Amino acid sequence: MTTVSPSSTPASDRTPIAGTAPLSLCSREPRVPADRLVAEMVPPPRFDSVRFSTYLPDPNQPSQREAVHVLEEFANGLGQAPGPAAGRRGLFGFGRGRAPKVPAGPRGVYLDGGYGVGKTHLLASLWHATDAEPSRKAFGTFVELTNLVGALGFQQTVQTLSGHRLLCIDEFELDDPGDTVLVSSLLARLVEAGVALAATSNTLPGKLGEGRFAAADFMREIQGLSAHFRALRIDGEDYRHRGLPEAPAPYSEEQVTRAARATEGASLDDFTALLDHLARVHPSRYGALTDGLSAVCLTGVRPVPDQSTALRLVVLADRLYDREVPVLTSGEPFDRLFGEEMLKGGYRKKYFRAISRLTALARDAAPLVDAR
Repeated sequence: MTTVSPSSTPASDRTPIAGTAPLSLCSREPRVPADRLVAEMVPPPRFDSVRFSTYLPDPNQPSQREAVHVLEEFANGLGQAPGPAAGRRGLFGFGRGRAPKVPAGPRGVYLDGGYGVGKTHLLASLWHATDAEPSRKAFGTFVELTNLVGALGFQQTVQTLSGHRLLCIDEFELDDPGDTVLVSSLLARLVEAGVALAATSNTLPGKLGEGRFAAADFMREIQGLSAHFRALRIDGEDYRHRGLPEAPAPYSEEQVTRAARATEGASLDDFTALLDHLARVHPSRYGALTDGLSAVCLTGVRPVPDQSTALRLVVLADRLYDREVPVLTSGEPFDRLFGEEMLKGGYRKKYFRAISRLTALARDAAPLVDAR
């Protein structure tokens, strides 16, 4: 893909830029109270209306249809109180007429697969299908869960979530040893309290942390986490780009600026300045950072300079995708955001997911320029 240069912009587009001054992400420093963190532990807007019936399995990938079947059984089984009787029925509440596929020990299911196979869709569908009041089931990303512990404290988090029927954790990743110990302890306490678990990740439970820190030194915690889950592998290609035309090339800076000024509720920021700002805002607040935005417009997109910056950008991309916020850019295309070394390292699946999601949002943003 090539960038549209200002010199190639039609003369009609080179008139003085007018319109309403757009918003700026760099001017926002949200503070999120603990009660909001708890209240917002529900599927994000993009997944508010998804159900198992709206998931379209790839006919060439039987693991996708099997995942729907198993998760439907799992949701039905959550009506069974944990205990000896539930244990005899198995993890997913299968009756004696259908043999359970796994031992009764684990209290959770773990969806493993590449980016774009619909894992979050299935996880949100499970949340919706679970027969429990919204206040008794929680849905959040791994980052949001760890931040909840930071805001409430460990004991208060255990107390808050222990009364839940189900805890869904999206994008389950272990990026440092502290998170490994913290989450291992938290989930162990919640399982003891009878909370069922469901998680998605691009990494198998036993491989969490691999390539990122000395995972071997924390193998006991990692194996403890793995023991809580039955892993379901979901194969397939990225549905976001299956059969769709190529994503639009980045626009000129002038086109992006004009679109931002002409679009009510749009933000406009220099990409480098935004990366610097993200370093001053905790990733758990990136969702609040995008509150009320109809589009995000960025000028001067370029490859990110280091791994820490790249990981922050991944979180922002996830929150924008969850909230269905189109992204309009000038500069480099999204497939050049992360260098070759990053795309071969331990976080490569995160980076590919971010590229996939940002590309989908760039496609959503094209009408902003066409409409103007």
